[in-house]
Amino acid sequence: MSDVFLENKAHDDGQIAVDVEAADEKPSTMDIYDDDEAGIDPVYQAKAKILNAAFQEIGMGKYQWHLFMMAGFGWLSDNLWPVVTSLVFTPAVNEFHFQGPFLTLSQSIGLLVGAMFWGLGSDVWGRRPSFNFTLLITGVFALSAGSAPNKVVLCSLIGAWSVGVGGNLPVDSAIFLEFIPASHQYLLTVLSIWWAFGQLLASLVAWPLIANFSCEAGSACPRSSNQGWRYFLFTMGGLMMILFILRFFVFHLYESPKYLMGRGRDAEAIDVVHQVARYNGRTSNLTLEQLKEPETVAGSADGGSRRRNMDTSAKAAARRKLEIFSTSHVKPLFATRKLAYSTSLLVVLWALIGLAFPLYTAFISFYLSIRGADFGDGSVYITYRNQVILSVIGVPGALLAGWMVELPYLGRRGTLSISTVLTGVFLFASTTARSSNALLGWNCGYIFTSNVMYGVLYALSPELFPTKDRGTGNALVATANRIFGVMAPIIALYANLTTSVPIFIAGALFTVAGFIALLLPYEPRGKASI
Repeated sequence: MSDVFLENKAHDDGQIAVDVEAADEKPSTMDIYDDDEAGIDPVYQAKAKILNAAFQEIGMGKYQWHLFMMAGFGWLSDNLWPVVTSLVFTPAVNEFHFQGPFLTLSQSIGLLVGAMFWGLGSDVWGRRPSFNFTLLITGVFALSAGSAPNKVVLCSLIGAWSVGVGGNLPVDSAIFLEFIPASHQYLLTVLSIWWAFGQLLASLVAWPLIANFSCEAGSACPRSSNQGWRYFLFTMGGLMMILFILRFFVFHLYESPKYLMGRGRDAEAIDVVHQVARYNGRTSNLTLEQLKEPETVAGSADGGSRRRNMDTSAKAAARRKLEIFSTSHVKPLFATRKLAYSTSLLVVLWALIGLAFPLYTAFISFYLSIRGADFGDGSVYITYRNQVILSVIGVPGALLAGWMVELPYLGRRGTLSISTVLTGVFLFASTTARSSNALLGWNCGYIFTSNVMYGVLYALSPELFPTKDRGTGNALVATANRIFGVMAPIIALYANLTTSVPIFIAGALFTVAGFIALLLPYEPRGKASI
């Protein structure tokens, strides 16, 4: 879930979004340069604001709603495939007899590589290829993984499909934001509903397939009696191919006007704006002359005007993407002692949660199966029935978070602290369960409170970063979250997964993070973001 917020907010607040209140006004050259910020190409920034205003003029229409569906496939994929890895964990280990955390390690590395590769690549070769082929790559390698003959091939293919999965949110959030009016940017948060569907879909499909076509742990487990996880991968890979077909052949994605403008293809950018307007049954007043206006800078020595050309090379496009990490945006996050303290605590929070969450979720199916065996009901059917229940119970958590953060005396910090500590407490409590139903009950509590925790964390983090440097702050916590996510399976390799050790580690990390949340120096409830 973290990547949903991290990527969309970084792009949303990356110095090119217009204010909603002023979105109907055409930005003039003067007011564009008044807020020119260090490190950002002023011509690119000015043109981006003009395109933002054009889409605000067009409004939210049919094309944007269709794009909401297509981009939602990326959110669904982002949560579905980590769950898939978790669900095939036990049957794959039973068949190939190896250390299962290597599956999750392959996935984590693939996700990290995918986020970096596709996010940067979409600024070099365009949004459309990245948007279309991330799902294709995921589907192709997932279908191939269903026929994996050994553990090495399986881990390699999981890493390969995760490269595709890792590119979904960086690319899809950018595309969605670049086509919707500023007044509807809240819909990027609503897209997370697809993320919840991903987990639920994976659990529902795995239940009949893996439950009915898998061998029991501890028994001889030849491929012929353990086809369930392979059927599951074939089904999920086939679904990705269907979603790719819908994106590529049914829905026509126009290339992003901001990408075209950034590469010097202004006429094509204008054409896309007008095509989207016609698709919505509207018209746009944007002209090529208006888009080129920021290239003319008034006030030259002779009283005339001069041209200010924008670098439109692929190198410049990549540099604009990486500009978010420039020192001019990092230093302000640590400009004062209090702000440095706040930024550092947020990075630590995201790092601890980035380690604890995958350490637990990646091995929950295996753990439930082992504990179920201790209780005498460790059937695969019970394991995946419980997984479906856990997937459903998390849905209302995010809704509760939206209500709690506005309560007096509680606010963001209080809600985040309570929900995070409770998440750790429920994990600790799960190790005391003496029946299958008790274990399921404790884990339902964990899923519910962890969804509250993430809901608050997504809202709190951008509010605590200064607006001008919010994208950089979000990128910093994203990096910490991903790096520590890679560490989770490495820790699991040295832990005994038949015991409660991974659960205790995850619970301790959540508990510590909950108390750290109380140390945050700012409470943004009822206040405008700085």
